[in-house]
Amino acid sequence: MAGGIVAILRGRPVHPVGPDGRMAVSDHLRELRSRLIFSALVFGALFVVALFHYHELFDVIARPYNDAREQLHAQQTMPTTNGVTGGFLLYMKICGWAAVFASSPFWLYQIWAFVSPGLHRHERRRTQALVAITVPLFLGGVALGYWTLRLALRGLIGFNVAGLTNLVDFNGYLTFFIRTLLVFGLALELPVFAVLLNFSGVLSAQAFRSAWRWIVVGTFTGAAIVAPSPDPFTMIILAGVMCVLFVIAGAIAHVNDKRRARAAPNFGLDPDEASELDLSSEVPGA
Repeated sequence: MAGGIVAILRGRPVHPVGPDGRMAVSDHLRELRSRLIFSALVFGALFVVALFHYHELFDVIARPYNDAREQLHAQQTMPTTNGVTGGFLLYMKICGWAAVFASSPFWLYQIWAFVSPGLHRHERRRTQALVAITVPLFLGGVALGYWTLRLALRGLIGFNVAGLTNLVDFNGYLTFFIRTLLVFGLALELPVFAVLLNFSGVLSAQAFRSAWRWIVVGTFTGAAIVAPSPDPFTMIILAGVMCVLFVIAGAIAHVNDKRRARAAPNFGLDPDEASELDLSSEVPGA
């Protein structure tokens, strides 16, 4: 048991590997089961910890709403929970989501440790570089979504006319909160996939530049569709940041295409174009 825990923490296979470096299918399944069990135990432990810090977590989640409430008239909106079990469900949901996010480095690492033995060395390096880029972008998107929430809430609640009180069910608000953070975090990953398409040879920098108008239109349209709230502030902020990242992605694609062109002069030629011939070497016997 102790050896299995040490192997899990170090990212090594829990079950022994054969002399040829391979594992049987049953060993792979047991390996997956062991990592899932340990991930569930870590989640359970963090869930118990979150139960004792519920009020701090609630304050973090409610802060954008409270900030918007302070900037508006306090009587315009009021937080509520529906039903007898509303408060308990909110308690469990907040602690559960906190445990999911807090345990994510561990279970994501376990997924990587389970998959990485089947990858080549250069594939591991590329995957590690991809993770080093995508994780900060995702966290930056989450932070941007958290900051944008107060603007969106202030605009949405402000639509209530004088004399009406907006009752905010906090179970529904929690869903809105999580969805906003996830949408912002995942949206900022799209330019990374554009760079991956360029590195795989599917998308050239020239095609990227030619389609920049469609990229801008598609970015704003997509932001309007996936944004959790219908207010224009969230859409403009999300689309604006994505456009900046797409510009950076286009610059990276341009540099990568120039590097490829120096390494292979015929790279990117149209099928009807004639390739350059190397006439420097003499024909033997001429």
